[in-house]
Amino acid sequence: MRSLWRAQTKPYSRKKLVRAAITASSHGLQTSDDQVRPWAYTQPQPIVGAPMGQSKDYYQLLGVDRSATAQEIRKAYRRLARTHHPDVNKSAEASTKFAEITEAYEVLSDAQKRKAYDRFGHAGVGVGAGGFGSGQWQAHVRPGGGGDFDAGDFSSAFEQFFGPGASSPFGVGASPAARTRPAAQRGQDVTHALSVSFMTAARGGAEQVRVMVGDSGAQTISVKIPPGIEPGAKLRIRGKGRPGRGGGSPGDLILTVTVGNHPYFRRHGLDLSIDVPITLAEAALGTAVTVPLLNGSVQIKVPPGASSGQRLRVPGKGLEDAKGVCGDFFAVVQIVAPESLSEQGREQLESLAKELKNPRERAVWADDVGDNSD
Repeated sequence: MRSLWRAQTKPYSRKKLVRAAITASSHGLQTSDDQVRPWAYTQPQPIVGAPMGQSKDYYQLLGVDRSATAQEIRKAYRRLARTHHPDVNKSAEASTKFAEITEAYEVLSDAQKRKAYDRFGHAGVGVGAGGFGSGQWQAHVRPGGGGDFDAGDFSSAFEQFFGPGASSPFGVGASPAARTRPAAQRGQDVTHALSVSFMTAARGGAEQVRVMVGDSGAQTISVKIPPGIEPGAKLRIRGKGRPGRGGGSPGDLILTVTVGNHPYFRRHGLDLSIDVPITLAEAALGTAVTVPLLNGSVQIKVPPGASSGQRLRVPGKGLEDAKGVCGDFFAVVQIVAPESLSEQGREQLESLAKELKNPRERAVWADDVGDNSD
């Protein structure tokens, strides 16, 4: 845009130029590098400005009013995200739509970004057509003494006084040679849940996970699962988060691991346990039983007089993690009483019962309930 000043009157002083720069900076105005005529006065005009190009309205993308509360915006985004997430919606437009509503939510959920967007549109948050620093805003600022000054041409005024390539010390109207690039900003990390089977967590392996990666849409990533990984552990995949800005590096993908159950093994850290049922006679006389391990099997000796819940330990036969640390294996005794007896078997047990001591007599609560002989 050519300068709108045509009247030739007395020139601006250096002092007034500086005052104009302060005024422009306080209004948060962005300037262009068009030709300037800083030596003339004209009639005051209102501050004007409009970004070029068209972008989708963030409020319309989320389907909310401009007066919507933060909670309403969050609810709208969650509803749309469930509908358009590529893991759920397999249509060709799903990835694009999901990226649009995510961009809208990132701006409108941030109070400062939303305020800038409401005032300046997409240019206020540095996205969309043009954006800040593109030279597409023209403004007329009134420096304190009369007349309007074209802040869109302010850089040329400083070049005239301080030499080619010079820029305003107030950050207004820097020439292309002196305008600094925005600071690089790292992209945000993205979190995702990853479910693995019991055996994959125990032995290690690889899992496929489908996630949104930057602006590339949904991608399937192969994730290496280290052996012995525990539920709730987090795996970080470098560079698979949201893209950075201003040349910044992308964020990371952070996977939170959940581990499935096993039909008969139970896990406690790196230790494994299994229930081992035995008969009344085996518990009284002792026995040897063979039980499965994670790899292979082992024979365990049950001592005479074993009780239900007793844990028989096999050292170093639990899980092994990526560092080579091994847990232990435990066989947990479970005494199973017979559901039915022959007449002879019943008589033998009744005879045996007369010889056995009442174990309740040794209970710590025996004195509180009186006679436990029956």
